[in-house]
Amino acid sequence: MDRRVVISGIGLITPLAIGVKETWTALCEGKSGITGITRFDPSDFETKIAGEVKDFHPEDFLPKKEARRTETFIAYAIAAARMAMEDSGFEINTSNADRVAVITGCGLGGLGCIEETTKLLEKRGPKRVSPFYIPMLLGNMAPGMVSIHLGAKGPNFSLTTACASGTHAIGEAFRIVKRGDADAAITGGVESVITPTCFAGFNALKALSTRNDDPQKASRPFERDRDGFVVAEGCGLLFIETLESALKRGAHIYAEICGYGLNSDGYHMTAPSPEGEGAARCMKMALDDAGIAYDQVDYINAHGTSTPLNDVYETMAIKSVFREKAHSIAISSTKSMTGHLLGAAGGVEAAFTALTIHDDIIPPTINLDNPEKECDLDYVPHTARKTKVEIAMTNSFGFGGTNATLMLKKYHD
Repeated sequence: MDRRVVISGIGLITPLAIGVKETWTALCEGKSGITGITRFDPSDFETKIAGEVKDFHPEDFLPKKEARRTETFIAYAIAAARMAMEDSGFEINTSNADRVAVITGCGLGGLGCIEETTKLLEKRGPKRVSPFYIPMLLGNMAPGMVSIHLGAKGPNFSLTTACASGTHAIGEAFRIVKRGDADAAITGGVESVITPTCFAGFNALKALSTRNDDPQKASRPFERDRDGFVVAEGCGLLFIETLESALKRGAHIYAEICGYGLNSDGYHMTAPSPEGEGAARCMKMALDDAGIAYDQVDYINAHGTSTPLNDVYETMAIKSVFREKAHSIAISSTKSMTGHLLGAAGGVEAAFTALTIHDDIIPPTINLDNPEKECDLDYVPHTARKTKVEIAMTNSFGFGGTNATLMLKKYHD
């Protein structure tokens, strides 16, 4: 089977806001969600800033007793899934439940739960460890609990591919629906690891920004004075379904998913392959899968992490793939506003890309005051741009050299 697949529902929880409308408005206004860390005392850490989700109350989406024993990333997934389903208008029932998949990506799972339980074990012994400890830390409990709460009984799994997790999840869900193993899917990425060991580890790698005195200016993709990425948390989930199903329901369609590429650099544990060779191959795969020529693409939501190597090599990869068209394609890194949501980044940025196509508004790259010499493309600096967007690409690249690219296009009757 070779069915067309569309996005008909979106759920977003980000450092900018909770909800699609609120997040998208803030993004297009060029606002930053980066603030000082409140989840733990960062006094001893080089980095004291993060993209924390504000004013999230799990009991708004879960029974109070269950909310207390649900790890944050799982609660985010359940909440975003409920938002996406409500947005889609699709009702899961006994006639279709086994045809609805739940596939999500998550980089680190319940890291905070591991930290707290380790402290408790050392201080008070093994009998004080909660029976919910193991279920709380497993990455696949995000799609598992979404399935339980919403009654979706189709394919159900979680992918862990570092910062490409959310994009890989959407790509695999796209293929599952396209080939007929399910008719619809709740899919995307989730992450919540604003914890001491996370920051200690990334600081040891010298990967994080230390612009602690000006948090909202810390995430600076493609900028000459960038000094690392900013860890963030949240969730971005899409409800995708066959075009036939969406049309039959009279559903609102944000965009059509039309291509997916995935590969490996096969080069280094944390650094991208020289000149973005692996990223370029991945983008070409996605274009080929979609049957789209390089000169048809209007917009790229870049991985754009604000790290020295990624921004330059992704720019070089774009030039390699898009040749003479590269300088006329609008590119933006929404991480300049949200920070880097790690395993959730691909889900959130796929949602942003769908909204870009739907609304014909390209979100900006903020904090781009003095572009790096090698970063000389159109990154839509500072201010959102109102323009027609028919075809767009979104990139995600992760530690271990894993790459993922999605192609989306505007739906036309």
